[in-house]
Amino acid sequence: MTAATQNTFLLLQGPHGPFFHQLGKILRKAGSTVWRVSFNKGDENFWFDPASLIRYQGRPEEWPARVEALIHEKAITDLVVYGDTRPIHAQAIAAARAAGLRVHVFEEGYLRPYWVSYERNGSNGYSRLMDMSVAQMREALARLEIEHPDAPSRWGDTRHHIFYGALYHFFVLTRNRPYRKMQTHRAISVFAEFRLWLNRLLLLPMHMMERKIATARVKYSGFPYHLVLLQLEHDASFRMHSEFKSQTDFIDTVMAGFSKGAPTHHHLVFKAHPLEDGRAPIRKAIRDAADRHGLRERVHFVRGGKLAELLSQARSAVTVNSTSAQQALWRGLPVKCFGRAVFAKPEFTSSQEITDFFQAPNRPDARAYREYRHFLLETSQVPGGFYSARGRRALLRQVIDMMLALEDPYDALISGKAAPRQQLRVVK
Repeated sequence: MTAATQNTFLLLQGPHGPFFHQLGKILRKAGSTVWRVSFNKGDENFWFDPASLIRYQGRPEEWPARVEALIHEKAITDLVVYGDTRPIHAQAIAAARAAGLRVHVFEEGYLRPYWVSYERNGSNGYSRLMDMSVAQMREALARLEIEHPDAPSRWGDTRHHIFYGALYHFFVLTRNRPYRKMQTHRAISVFAEFRLWLNRLLLLPMHMMERKIATARVKYSGFPYHLVLLQLEHDASFRMHSEFKSQTDFIDTVMAGFSKGAPTHHHLVFKAHPLEDGRAPIRKAIRDAADRHGLRERVHFVRGGKLAELLSQARSAVTVNSTSAQQALWRGLPVKCFGRAVFAKPEFTSSQEITDFFQAPNRPDARAYREYRHFLLETSQVPGGFYSARGRRALLRQVIDMMLALEDPYDALISGKAAPRQQLRVVK
């Protein structure tokens, strides 16, 4: 059951690129009214319907009052955001909840990169999944007998993401004068952000070659190794849902535990996030920590890339709260998670101290993880992506009806009203 003709959507900042524009276009075809707020020229230039664009050119401290006024002026029923922790979104969500609105939160998929997360009211550490047990998920799945296929072997949009990121920051850098009062939620300047995106785009071939060489050295070395899954230091999950202030702190904690607990013939492999841009001194932090703990010959660094090659031979995985840890759980590898995460369930993430974990890591309950994964694929994980045309088509085919539904994805499954989910076709 939907209420499409009664819905008035207010979209704030979305993923870099045209996804939010295409989302709004289909929502209008479904009978809804759609408004979009732009906070800079990057937002504005990826929204191709000027009549429905609301330019916010005030100061950050004026935004909470402005969004409250917009909710009433436009009779908004639904707020749509990409990520729920950046200040302008957190403030808007607070206003939306006070007014009784539905809040739609998009995020990178918990089972990324082949799925996108769509939830109501919050994601990551604020997701409903944080308070749901595996037993509750198992009960909700009791009537289903569908087995989901593996993710496709080739379907990625990292290059598209980098391209749109560079273009977005170019618009902000060169055409942003009307929005000069509005500050970015990032800790670095717009010029620095643009330069990082551009460098990442231009250096892709060189970084790919460097990554292949580093991966080959690990794969063909013959030593047992443990994989450390690094995140972006400025990522919301790292900042908001963990106790670490920096990647340097996390790296040193892992290195100290490894030096005390791991067998002396084991090695440690740090894998950077695919979008790592160098703003945090990760390589130096790894090198310095290895020297402090006497591990220089046993520590390796791999720049980004896909996880499969490294995970296939790893002994365990360690992370703050990266969703990529779920690829390790899917393979039955022991996982140590330091932060708050939707997958940090006692059935399949280790509660051991890091020293004990490296000495003899506890294996996950594989059956429990499969049930958890199945539950996500039936609820908040939607096939597709934000950045490639193919990914957006797959995502939009399904997520529009989910947004127009009265129940959120979790309640829809629990009540038995969830529509059949689109299956991904495995590409050979």
